[in-house]
Amino acid sequence: MLNRELLEQQLSELPLYQYAFMKSEDLVFTERVRHICRTECSMYGTTWACPPAVGTVEQCREACLAYPDFLMISTVTEVPDIENLEQTLATRRDHEAVTRQVAQLMRDQGCELRVLSTESCAICGRCAYPDGPCRHPELMFPCVESQGILVTDLAEKCGMEFFNGNIVTWFSVLLYR
Repeated sequence: MLNRELLEQQLSELPLYQYAFMKSEDLVFTERVRHICRTECSMYGTTWACPPAVGTVEQCREACLAYPDFLMISTVTEVPDIENLEQTLATRRDHEAVTRQVAQLMRDQGCELRVLSTESCAICGRCAYPDGPCRHPELMFPCVESQGILVTDLAEKCGMEFFNGNIVTWFSVLLYR
């Protein structure tokens, strides 16, 4: 069983901006997000972390709801120009490293996890999808949005801030049991 007090002490030592604990039953899954993936995201159909490889929205919903609780975390980074995609995406690695640290802290307490994180996996130079299995399934976190979850709405529900301007805000969702 998760010792939340211990975990919160450990979280305070990490470069997190905010975090919130919630019940998984409060997650909202929608095809609308998947439509955005399909029509606007260049990663659609190119990685194991994104649709259609992650399954249907209903399959993702079932997989997520198999974990009764979740922890949502955020990190923030300032960049000189938010419109510079290369600068913005370069900050994602730091967030992913923090997500891995939080996941390990939770695993150390015996939690079984399903970790969702930032937009598409960037571990390999070229994803094996669709020709072969994921080379690093233990490291790959599917994208939160790939599950049909709208991150901005979830952040609002969790009471977490979503910045604009030259501040990049990254979110991860760690579902646990």
